[in-house]
Amino acid sequence: MEKEKSRFICQNCQYISFKWLGRCPECGEWDSFYEEKIRKGGLSRNSTFSYHKPKLLKEVKGYDQNRHATGMKEFDRILGGGVVPGSVVLIGGEPGIGKSTLLLEIGNRLSGSESSVLYVSGEESAAQSKLRASRLAIDSDYLYISSQTNLEEITHQISELNPKIVIIDSIQTVYSENYNSLAGSPSQIRESTAYLMRLAKQKEITIFIIGHVTKEGAIAGPKILEHIVDTVLYFESERDSHYRILRTVKNRFGSTSEIGIFSMEKDGLKEVTDSSKFFLRNSSTNENASGTAIVPTIEGTRSFLVEIQALVSASNLAIPRRIAQGIDYNRLCLLLAVLEKRGRLRFFNQDVYLNIAGGVKISEPACDLAITLAVASSLKNKPLLKQAVAIGEVGLTGEIRPVSFIEKRIKEAVKLGFRRYLLPYSEARGIKNLPEVELIGVKRIEDALEKGIKENMNA
Repeated sequence: MEKEKSRFICQNCQYISFKWLGRCPECGEWDSFYEEKIRKGGLSRNSTFSYHKPKLLKEVKGYDQNRHATGMKEFDRILGGGVVPGSVVLIGGEPGIGKSTLLLEIGNRLSGSESSVLYVSGEESAAQSKLRASRLAIDSDYLYISSQTNLEEITHQISELNPKIVIIDSIQTVYSENYNSLAGSPSQIRESTAYLMRLAKQKEITIFIIGHVTKEGAIAGPKILEHIVDTVLYFESERDSHYRILRTVKNRFGSTSEIGIFSMEKDGLKEVTDSSKFFLRNSSTNENASGTAIVPTIEGTRSFLVEIQALVSASNLAIPRRIAQGIDYNRLCLLLAVLEKRGRLRFFNQDVYLNIAGGVKISEPACDLAITLAVASSLKNKPLLKQAVAIGEVGLTGEIRPVSFIEKRIKEAVKLGFRRYLLPYSEARGIKNLPEVELIGVKRIEDALEKGIKENMNA
């Protein structure tokens, strides 16, 4: 009898070794190798996949005209306009955040006489899935439920039902008999996802895959899982909040960095279409409070307003605290250095806390000016101008640099009644078609501090 062979694979970079190693020689990660049994044979492609001859590019049918709208505008937009046939979409998020609820609702919306849906749950029985569907008032005649974890059996069900949409909940529960490792192991996750990807392309069906996340927030399993699929979506939420943010981090058929906002209600997830009002709810900008500033930010193709809150207080520590939530910590430190050097403000004996209200995370430099004004406003204990919005990137020499989509940002703020705009001087001179607003152009951080922070409380 032939001895069974093993190999060891790095979970981080997929480096292969035929003996166990404590540290990966390729990426340097420690304790990242897992054992995989090498077994002859595999899934029979001849029984599932048919041979297709190569086609000329001009003869290939475009995807744009074949997208299927779900009727949920937030979800359609982050996918780039709807569901693409033959694509595989991976959705990750914390336990209980609403991944299964969202996809069950999407499955119900997409099901029809010409488009049946197969929902495969490896974590719940059919009766448990029925309870969830009853709570969501889902009773479609074309939505099938299966409690199955065996990949070969799932493939058989797909061949019998011939659905247009397949939902796998979750990929960590699926296993193939051709691999000796347990369900949820990196090899099972990798090979199962790769097989489902080939199946989706050959049969031109859309497959949604739910993925668990690790304690660090990344999708559990090898990183190659995200490279295999067409689209990767992440669910984000603040603890104890009923609002959910669905963020696109990869999309082969649309824009990345798109976000969709949902609210978890008793009867399921409901989309939030007016994102600016969502992020500015209970805003303190109308209360003459110091340390707050409003900025229109861009996520993908969407513009919405967020409130930046800063608190500067005297510190008794040898090294003052610097805490940032929602923005990069190093970015905050850089802007504080610019304020000290160019704005002649002193933070060496001050604790600085910065927060983006609503739990959203922003990374674009267009928020720099609003951050510096919020911090300076808290330090001086003087509020910003009424109905004012700040837009601009701050350079290390203190100059205010122009940003993209300036008119789109301003038009979004006008909808909510903001009439004053601090923005780069060159941008203020170029905008001519907004006569109802006051454009305050600033060239340097010193000008912004002088014009943006109230010296007179009645301003």
